[in-house]
Order: sequence, then C-alpha cells, then structure tokens
Amino acid sequence: MEIIRSFEDMVIHLAQRRERKRVAVVWAEDPYSQVSLERALDVGFVDVVFVGCRHQVEQNERLSHFADHIAYVDADDREEAARRAVAMVRAGEADILMKGMINTDNLLHVVLNKETGILPRGRVLTHVTAARLPELERLLFFTDSAVIPYPSQEQRIEQVRYITGVCHAFGIREPRVSLIHCTEKVNEKSFPFTPGYKDIVRMGKEGVFGPCIIDGPLDLKTSVSPESMRIKGINSPIGGMADALVFPDIEAANVFYKSITLFLGVETAGMLQGAMAPVVLPSRSDSKLCKFYSLALAALTGKECNR
Repeated sequence: MEIIRSFEDMVIHLAQRRERKRVAVVWAEDPYSQVSLERALDVGFVDVVFVGCRHQVEQNERLSHFADHIAYVDADDREEAARRAVAMVRAGEADILMKGMINTDNLLHVVLNKETGILPRGRVLTHVTAARLPELERLLFFTDSAVIPYPSQEQRIEQVRYITGVCHAFGIREPRVSLIHCTEKVNEKSFPFTPGYKDIVRMGKEGVFGPCIIDGPLDLKTSVSPESMRIKGINSPIGGMADALVFPDIEAANVFYKSITLFLGVETAGMLQGAMAPVVLPSRSDSKLCKFYSLALAALTGKECNR
C-alpha cells in the first residue's frame, strides 16, 4: 500500500477499495451533516442509517438518489436517537457512529454508559486529528485536543498506540511519533509527566506499538522542521519529520488545533478512538469538508485501530 499523503488521496483510496462501512448517524438534521454523508455515499464508502429526524432527512431530494444505501431508524428525540445508534454499534450493526445535531455531552453520556455504552472496560477514549498543513507534503496526525484533560501515563500509552495504528492505516510503515513538550529536557519537578516519555520511547524500541520511531520530549518546531532540529543541534531519530504529535495535555493540543484552523485555514479530520467503533464527533462550526474528511478517516481506519 502506498502512503496516503493527503485527504484527496484518502478519498481516492476509499473509492478504489470499494468497501462500504455502515454509519449510524444521530439526528442528521443539519445541512452540513447531510452534505458530508451525501458525498460519502457518492464516493461509495458508506451505507448510512439515519437515526431520528426521518422527515427532515427525507426532504433532501439529493439523498434520494442513494436510496439503496440508506436506512432509517425512528426516534422521538435526540437522546433516544443517541441510545438507538449506540445500541446498533454495540450489537455489531454499525461500523461508525456519527454525531449530527446533538450536543456532544449528551452523545458522550450514552457512549460512556457503563451498562449500555460502547467503551469496553479498561479502554481509553481519546481524540485523533489529521491535518494537511500547507508547508508539509504529508498529513500530520495529533492527539488529544478534545477528550482527556491531563493524560495519565497509562492514557498516554494508549494515545500512542492508537495514533500509531492510524498512521499504519495510512500506509506509513514506520511512523515517527514525537512526544511534545516546550523543551527537550525532562523536568520531573515542574513537569512530572516528562519522565514517562522515556518509558514510552523504550516501549517503542521494544515493538510494543508495532513498527514506529518514538522520541521525546521534543518541542513542536523541531518535531516537524529538519532545519530547526539542525540549528538547535538536536540528535533525534525523528529528524524533524514527525508524522504524529502526542501533546502533553488538552490545552496544548486544543490551542494548536484552533490556531492552525483559524489562522491558516487548515482542513482537518478527527474522530474518537477506543470505543467499539470510531466516533465521528464534528463541532457544529466545522466545515462540510471537515465533516466529510472525518467520516472518511473513520472509514479508512475502522475498528482495527481501536483495538
């Protein structure tokens, strides 16, 4: 498999693969969700189950062209739609869960329900984003800008495991994973999580995450700029060519995410991992293209990266 270096390459790959993933979408009342699903149906990598708001969806004449790949599950309100969609994933009747016009907290409440939810005991729910920055000739993956405030060592290990799996799904045989910090020095007193970075580096060398190169702590600039790494005289196997960034906490990751999308207009794709199936959880402010790419990201990586 050739390396997928752009979102366009990802869509082409999915079209050529000719494999449809079953998407249970919760209350897809908004035009942006419908447009992204319509495009995914047109490319041919999904079958869609609209859970709730059937009347509103059926008014979209463009979706009627894909009637053979669309089904409906009735629900009286958004909360019931969330419960039914999550139940479909739990029963193996859907491969992807997608958020429509429902509050994120309400959907996650159902996803995380200990009795009826879809997060297996002992698993970590985390968020992975892919971004196409203009100065890079490849996609850049990073975690976690949306879910875990301050990851424990165990949670960070799982973040590394998931994001490495995503890179492998994109054909990156030996992804370079950078453990991000504001400096390259371990500082146990001021930043008590940094000693754990060395343990994760060791685990990477031992093959715990499959083929990969892990190093850290490294700052953001040296992680993705060979020139910056050369100027600072840092000797790292990352070589300024990181494929994936693991941020120390949600504050750093979220600021990075908001900065590249606001000031650079960067297109992104994101999903939750760790559950029984990928969860596409777009923000209401995300573009139609972002929602479409997020759905494609989930379809490409599938359940395999969640294990």
